[in-house]
Amino acid sequence: MLVGQARRWRAQLTEAEAANRGLVRDVARAEADAARWRAEAGALVRGLSDAIDAQFATWGLTPTEQEVARLLLKGLSHKEIAAVRGGSEATARQQATAVYKKANLAGRAELAAFFLEDLLAPAPR
Repeated sequence: MLVGQARRWRAQLTEAEAANRGLVRDVARAEADAARWRAEAGALVRGLSDAIDAQFATWGLTPTEQEVARLLLKGLSHKEIAAVRGGSEATARQQATAVYKKANLAGRAELAAFFLEDLLAPAPR
């Protein structure tokens, strides 16, 4: 009886070890894929970042307004922007308003759309 139980445990352990090796391979493959994607996308991301910076300059944004605009594009709330920058929420809101005014945009959604609209492929019909 104990020998039979020990054999079953040994078989279960062998199965678990095989499954673990498979998971380790899967994780390694996923990490390699992610590293490859980051390397391939790196130049594109840098190019997009440069284009965004150029547009900010065209709009005449101050360095502070540029930082706030980047944080808005990343999706941070006014409260979160204030915390990141060490200011008040009211100040962050005023700076965001200045960004929208200089860019001639209605708000956060239009700011994001300005940069994303042409990047998104048209929906398939």
